[in-house]
Amino acid sequence: MKIAKSKKIKKISIKNEYIDDLNNSNIRNIKYGKNCKIINPTNLYECILGDNVFIGPFTEIQKNVFIGDNTKISSHSFICELVTIGKKCFIGHGVCFVNDKFKGGKLGGSIANWEKTNIGNNVLIGSNSTILPVNICDNVIIGSGSVVTKNIKKSGVYAGNPAKFIKGLKT
Repeated sequence: MKIAKSKKIKKISIKNEYIDDLNNSNIRNIKYGKNCKIINPTNLYECILGDNVFIGPFTEIQKNVFIGDNTKISSHSFICELVTIGKKCFIGHGVCFVNDKFKGGKLGGSIANWEKTNIGNNVLIGSNSTILPVNICDNVIIGSGSVVTKNIKKSGVYAGNPAKFIKGLKT
């Protein structure tokens, strides 16, 4: 696991690991595994990326986020604090994760009032979906534009606002 601390380096390229142009990004204190590829501009800080992770441009990943091995995060996505994404996942363009449910009609204000999101392995999330603080089990497909408001405990295809079970997956 390597640590990128400075944005003064023009490029890092070590054994197929590639972070493009740190000057055009805000990358600080991230830990990343082998063969990661980050396309800038990005805003990543104090997060952990597993092996073979791809991060598209115009993406923000906040602190205390873990991205599992072989996961792809597409452009324009926002992954807030307290999100864990499993292995072999795909996050489509413009996906937004939320950690504050505005309980009582006001901002949570601090991490003590925010909630966690856990995404299992082999989860595909379609573009422009919104994921509230939930748990999503392994082997799930979320249709584009969906809003996930409740835990998903059964593998399958989900879509809509709020996201609902559409069908099972063929094994």
